[in-house]
Amino acid sequence: MMMDQRKSIFTSLFMLLLLLLQILHSTPVTAQEVEEEREFDYLNDSEKGPKYWGELREEWAACKHGTLQSPVDLLSENVQVHLNKGEVRLKYKPANATIRNRGHDISVQWNLGDAGSVEINGTDYLLQQCHWHSPSEHTIDGIRFDMELHMVHLIPDANVENNIVVVTYLYKLGKPDKFLSEVSTDIHAMIDEEEERHRGVVDPRDVKKGGKKFYKYIGSLTVPPCTEGVTWIIHKKLTTVSREQMELLREAVHDFAEQNARPLQALNRRDVHFHGPESHIRD
Repeated sequence: MMMDQRKSIFTSLFMLLLLLLQILHSTPVTAQEVEEEREFDYLNDSEKGPKYWGELREEWAACKHGTLQSPVDLLSENVQVHLNKGEVRLKYKPANATIRNRGHDISVQWNLGDAGSVEINGTDYLLQQCHWHSPSEHTIDGIRFDMELHMVHLIPDANVENNIVVVTYLYKLGKPDKFLSEVSTDIHAMIDEEEERHRGVVDPRDVKKGGKKFYKYIGSLTVPPCTEGVTWIIHKKLTTVSREQMELLREAVHDFAEQNARPLQALNRRDVHFHGPESHIRD
């Protein structure tokens, strides 16, 4: 091979390497919830259960060694009380969505940003997906509720600290939930099936509002990789779900996730803030 040919090949390979490095550097990376349901479960007597999550994979070490883990018990007597000045604004809109049975939960997923965002202190976090846990993962003053909905938002930039926000709603048994009713047919079709269904337009504004009183603290994802630095907004006002709807969610997922609530984690002296509209916001 001629010297000029070798030089040309070397130059081409070098330029290709630079291009790949540029792509990797510019691509936003966010520590997302794991999608493969077989990698962990919720059974207490299982080697893949919650107490072993941090040992299953090296990148899940935070599940065992993290100090800002979720969920936690929200004790009213220990919170810092603030006047709700409208620092949290939901800016949702209808958009095409996909319903997914992830084995460990049922999720509704939108293309990032299509369904709007939550604005916190002037910063927009784009809505990505929502999913349900039953029973609730968080507790208030030691009380556990029948179900919990997580609305997951993020800024798709790995260089932004605390770029994940989860807006949370707690449920008790009662009247059917309108939002769940809209996707129940799809969930029925996916019972014990690992699949996804393109639902068409799903409006996140149909999630019943949680009022003006909420808790806020810094925690983690409640499934592997248990990424820390997640901002949690947990509405105090309860909404309702029918027993049939709750049982449908449990029936649809795999047996190991019929009760897919991670055990409570140590608060470790973290600050928990409570926001309300009046002086008696603890009520």
